[in-house]
Amino acid sequence: MRNPFEIVAWFEEAIAEYTGAPYAISTTSCTEAIFLCCKYLGVEEQKITIPKRTYLSVPQSILQAGANLEFEDLDWEGIYQLKPLPIYDSAKRLTSGMYKKGSYMCLSFHHKKHLKIGKGGMILTDDKEAVDRIKKLRYEGRTIGLPYHEDPINEGGWNMYMTPEQAARGLVLLSDFPKHTKDQIEDPPYRDLTTFGIFISPKRC
Repeated sequence: MRNPFEIVAWFEEAIAEYTGAPYAISTTSCTEAIFLCCKYLGVEEQKITIPKRTYLSVPQSILQAGANLEFEDLDWEGIYQLKPLPIYDSAKRLTSGMYKKGSYMCLSFHHKKHLKIGKGGMILTDDKEAVDRIKKLRYEGRTIGLPYHEDPINEGGWNMYMTPEQAARGLVLLSDFPKHTKDQIEDPPYRDLTTFGIFISPKRC
């Protein structure tokens, strides 16, 4: 019997080829992609700066990863950096050859984004060590390809992996996807997150 998760690997390879990234790691969403990158890079107690106008889940994922949060008044289009880390929220961009060398670019496949799978995300990277580690972290700490009853499971993780059904839809949509697309513009604009009570006195979940 074939492993149904093979199709997830095919979708990762297809996205990597399209974007020009050496590797792509699928996740349940862009939010979880950002969280997993933060955990991999070990951001505990570090200060991470992001625009004050972005989606609500991004600063929440930063806090949940153990980092300290700071907002800046920054206009952005398509992508922005989680400063000073080489992590980019790229939810509003999906175009051929977009990968930035040395970065961790987090994509969204939400039904409002370019590739409308419905839900799902992807991390673009050239860091092979990150690929191996994050694939374990997104799969409850389990080793890909090793039967559950044979896996020593030496570290924890989270249930943040893409399903074969999501990957199959992604492959179908990508087969007819244009080579170049424009960045998406949020309309109406994102709200100012500095006015949210949760970020005035932030508490980690």
